Amino acid sequence: MLERRRLCAGGPLVTVLGFGALEIGRNWGIGDAGARERPGSEAAAAVLHAVLDAGINLIDTASAYHQSEARIGQVLAGRRQEFVLASKCGEHNREPGTYYDFSYEAIRDSIDRSLELLRTDVIDLMQIHFGPDPEGVLDAGETVRAMRGAQEAGKVRYLGASAPNRLAERCVRSGDFQVLQLEYNLLQRGVEPAIDRAAEQGVGVVLRGPLAGGWLTPRARDGFGVKPEMRQRLQPYIDLVDGDLDRLPSLAMAFVRRNPGVCSILAGSKSLEHLRTNVAAFSAGLPPELVAAAAAVRP
Repeated sequence: MLERRRLCAGGPLVTVLGFGALEIGRNWGIGDAGARERPGSEAAAAVLHAVLDAGINLIDTASAYHQSEARIGQVLAGRRQEFVLASKCGEHNREPGTYYDFSYEAIRDSIDRSLELLRTDVIDLMQIHFGPDPEGVLDAGETVRAMRGAQEAGKVRYLGASAPNRLAERCVRSGDFQVLQLEYNLLQRGVEPAIDRAAEQGVGVVLRGPLAGGWLTPRARDGFGVKPEMRQRLQPYIDLVDGDLDRLPSLAMAFVRRNPGVCSILAGSKSLEHLRTNVAAFSAGLPPELVAAAAAVRP
């Protein structure tokens, strides 16, 4: 049984391991074009069912993840009661690219479109998917106003922001959001004070990028040729696992899991093999002194 924590003050319990549905709908990741390609519809369906079968009950998607919302709706509509559903608005799908529109009308229509694609009457968590001017989006207030309207209409339960880390403190202080999605991992730790502040205010924190986009996995080998500087950044952690890159995901997951202010850790998968690896990495027991040694490294 996977550990569960409260999504936010008064919110539902969610598994500490959540599923990030980016890669099942949009080409993404490290490596060559083939390695970055999204799975076919049948493979994506198998992954989504396996997520719920593994006991994971938080699925995070977005309009900008191209086919992700539609695939979740097509595959999991009959299992909707088994999971907490999170999506995002502001960055909109225009495959093969995306575009930004944070106006009231665009956000209102985007939420309605997400409900249609996801084949659900309510989205548990709707988050702002910020673009190049996140401060301007918050200053204008139109996006939050539209999200509140959807919340008041019963289309959305909780409001969140998938925010750049530099805006975390402002989002907590605003009182507009019940949940923040932030990037936090062994290679990026500057957001820790904001996580502490959010916990004090009853704001839940969902983590994206716990495996640093694949750099804290064996797939890092595929990227060293493109970004050789990453080998130097990763070397202290590679040394801690005695050079065994297969153990890096377990170390990375154990590090972020130890923070009590984190309610769920999103890990994406595009194949059953990757999903099983993530679940195993999350479930693996590591010596506390090893995790402490990783925490003591200054990336």
